[in-house]
Amino acid sequence: MISVVVVNWNRRELLRACLDSLRRQTGVTFETVVVDNGSSDGSADLAEREFSARVIRNRDNRGFCAANNQGIAAAQGDFIALLNNDAEAEPGWLAALHRACSSRPDVGMAASKILVWEDPRRIDKAGHLIFPDGQNRGRGAGALDTGQFDREEDVAWPDGCAAMYSKSMLDAIGGFDEDFFAYGDDAELGLRARIAGWSCVYAPRAVVRHHRGSTLGKDSARRLQLIERNRVLLALKLFPASLLLLNPFYFALRLAAGAALAGRGAGDTAHFPGLRGKLTMAGAIAKGDWSALRLAAKMLRKRAAIDRIRKLTPAEVRRLLFQYRLPLREVA
Repeated sequence: MISVVVVNWNRRELLRACLDSLRRQTGVTFETVVVDNGSSDGSADLAEREFSARVIRNRDNRGFCAANNQGIAAAQGDFIALLNNDAEAEPGWLAALHRACSSRPDVGMAASKILVWEDPRRIDKAGHLIFPDGQNRGRGAGALDTGQFDREEDVAWPDGCAAMYSKSMLDAIGGFDEDFFAYGDDAELGLRARIAGWSCVYAPRAVVRHHRGSTLGKDSARRLQLIERNRVLLALKLFPASLLLLNPFYFALRLAAGAALAGRGAGDTAHFPGLRGKLTMAGAIAKGDWSALRLAAKMLRKRAAIDRIRKLTPAEVRRLLFQYRLPLREVA
């Protein structure tokens, strides 16, 4: 059986559409577990009353990582699918992920073809790529869907918006790192799984439409702060030492590329217009780095524990990261 875990926080109508799309799934047997992070809009009651989902109710917002771990712990399936509450799955989504995730003994993860809800001609994510400083992003993000991602193939890891993980893999390596709270957590779990010897298959027929940035918004300083903090935490915890030492260089390179695009009103900086916007961005990045520094010792202790599950050597991890390297222009 499959367990689908949906984390929710105050998105009643988005959750309704999400759960309605799950109700239309075909070809598989599954249960739905909704973990509600203290919503005040009645969305937890809606999930229970209208969709007969199992609902775990938190009194406050515990974040994406902790809530997913709650759902995973309560799940009864051999495979765990995650679906964001702001995403809607096409009817064959779950069956396609299940076929991919059970295709080989080494496969512990399956990635969806995620389209932009507002413009389904465009790719949101088709697996993940990563820049050598730890910043990561969906493969093909923003590109027109011309069939370039219609082949089943191995990818780095899935985006947590719409993914499947084998329960046996999660039992072996652990779930989401709750220190990440939200953003970059799927990359940390995915890279940790790869280090432990597991693979990920991209399933192009597992199609989902996603409302981009609906949780905090793409112009949110808090979102940017978490992304920056977790980029650093990911590198501290999982990067080989040779690449970790080069992290400041790659970070500076990415910032320089972003600044060049900002001069043309392009790139991610477009979400923070004007001088005030740029100062907001700089402040959020600085706060993210400071937050990461405060957690650095804890991450280094976790880094030492990775050897208990390690199958890839540091050199092999480095090759993996460069195999799935995010081009500089895209990361900027």
